Amino acid sequence: MITLRAPAKVNLALEVLGQREDGYHELRSVVQTITLVDFLSFAPSAELRFFCDVPALVTPRNLVVRAAELLRQRAGVRQGAIIRLRKRIPPAAGLGGGSSDAAATLVGLARLWGLDDRPEALAPLAAELGADVSFFLWGGTAQVAGRGEQVLPLPAAPPLWFVLIAGSAPVADKTRRVFAALQPEEWSSGERVARLVAALAVGTFDPAACFNALTAPALRVFPSLASTLVQVQAVGATPLVAGAGPSVFAVSREGQEARRWQQALRQRGLPARVVRVLSSAR
Repeated sequence: MITLRAPAKVNLALEVLGQREDGYHELRSVVQTITLVDFLSFAPSAELRFFCDVPALVTPRNLVVRAAELLRQRAGVRQGAIIRLRKRIPPAAGLGGGSSDAAATLVGLARLWGLDDRPEALAPLAAELGADVSFFLWGGTAQVAGRGEQVLPLPAAPPLWFVLIAGSAPVADKTRRVFAALQPEEWSSGERVARLVAALAVGTFDPAACFNALTAPALRVFPSLASTLVQVQAVGATPLVAGAGPSVFAVSREGQEARRWQQALRQRGLPARVVRVLSSAR
């Protein structure tokens, strides 16, 4: 049996450069895996079978199932597998849990079936499954571009701690709705991401450089986010929306500071947790 972890991610910086001819938006982002992880196991079987400790996620549309079927079809594999998912990342939270599970499935099944499990070999399939799946083949710290499928691994981020308030979107097509709410005046040049990439290259990362262009449209789709952002700011942290929301996080260079924020937020009734940088996906 093969067991892999599938980490969540946060966007340290995210800019939208404009809308593409294919209807998607052109992105630039610095993405980081964190120590909030799902676990997947893969065992030999004659058929593909999928189990999860969240029964509502056991559907044919789950990205784990789709990734398994796509890899088996493209590689011409005849055997199956028993796939078990222990879910710890909240679904539809803006933390990339489903995409990370799909990437781990590609890697785990490639190993189980004796296929090439290198990120470069699996990247074309990952791009078919979803924009974030490609990043999770590498994990760690990376710049992504295009729809998110173009991944450039970066030098590892310095030790960072994140106080995270994870939420789950109560609406269907959450990401599509947030991008639809984005206004052209909220597009930008990618310069802020470029500056963060340059800082990481020389080890001068500043949490104040973190930025998410989807904050305003996420607030239009999830008005209740405003209260969480205000409460995070009230404890002395700089709040950031995770991806397209509705999770919120703040970045610190000091674990003790992050734990102080966590305690203060919990006293305010928010389910805050502290997580750290995870330097690779597996």
